[in-house]
Amino acid sequence: MTPIARDDTSILGRWWWTVDRWTLLCVCLLTAFGLLLTAAASPPVAERIGLDSLYFVRRQAFLIIPALALLVSISLLEPRSIRRLAAIAFLGIIGLLVLTLIFGQEIKGSQRWLSLAGFSLQPSEFVKPAFAVVAAWMFSARRLGEDIPGYQISGALYLLVLGLLLAQPDVGQAIVVSAIWFTQWFLAGLSATWVGLLVVLGLTAMVSAYFIFPHVASRIDRFLDPASGDSYQMDRAMEAFMNGGLFGRGPGEGTAKAYLPDAHSDFILAVAGEEFGLLACLILVALFVFIVLRGLTRALEDKNLFIVLASAGLLVQFALQAIINMASTVNLMPTKGMTLPFISYGGSSLVALAFGMGMLLALTRRRVGGIE
Repeated sequence: MTPIARDDTSILGRWWWTVDRWTLLCVCLLTAFGLLLTAAASPPVAERIGLDSLYFVRRQAFLIIPALALLVSISLLEPRSIRRLAAIAFLGIIGLLVLTLIFGQEIKGSQRWLSLAGFSLQPSEFVKPAFAVVAAWMFSARRLGEDIPGYQISGALYLLVLGLLLAQPDVGQAIVVSAIWFTQWFLAGLSATWVGLLVVLGLTAMVSAYFIFPHVASRIDRFLDPASGDSYQMDRAMEAFMNGGLFGRGPGEGTAKAYLPDAHSDFILAVAGEEFGLLACLILVALFVFIVLRGLTRALEDKNLFIVLASAGLLVQFALQAIINMASTVNLMPTKGMTLPFISYGGSSLVALAFGMGMLLALTRRRVGGIE
């Protein structure tokens, strides 16, 4: 029996009976499993770089409560407030992206991290959900009765974000942002001519990235021909999956985490496969699929174009990020340093995902009438 009555008209009561509790439950399960996997995968990584064995575990556990509190707090908002929040956040994050290019820390040839008050922040993680909502607002502006050139503004903002990401360079995040924007434009009524043109431009951009960015060329070359370069992490990841089998070797019994430099972040799925087995990995995949399909189902039931476009953009980001991480871990695509949502270690990723999922839950709440 739920402790909140259906006739409870308080803010919390209205939220509980209108929010998608199944999606909220799945996000909590992903977060809990992520902390478990961080505890399993990170101690060897921490010891290799001279830190206390529980360093990453404590940092991740410390951020989980604030992240979930942020998610719930944002999900209490109405769509109009979500638009304003996203717009304000977007402006602030654009400023941080510019500062990252000037003062950011260069790691492995990329300038993606900004040090603020002793904490490392990756602004590109936050720009994705904020951009998804702002772009949806612009695409739907005319339907909302606003006399602004929404399509043109949306395109200009997309080019701005794309330029800032490629300047770092971060091709992976640029691809995710592009997928968000193209999906929303398509749903907003993109003509067949533009679809064909954008497909050609997209393919051209990917080929160009191979020749412009050396690290992209290196990863593609190693994917197509493992003997052409260092494939150490991929070999260890595939070995971990083979060792785990169907049911895994048991918690703490895996060995791949002792050799994988990014076992707690980019390759955390390999640790899950070795210690908990194929079934556990399939359960993780099922949770991601459920969240995406559930979100799309609820969003498409709404007649408000802004809600449909914003929800679709947030879900494309969530799904594509999960697909890229999992596909690269099992050698279905070139490796890309992208976290597995709510599973991989990473404060910026965790908080940014909570920000995006909070907005999704707010937008897909059951409500009567139009946008509020």
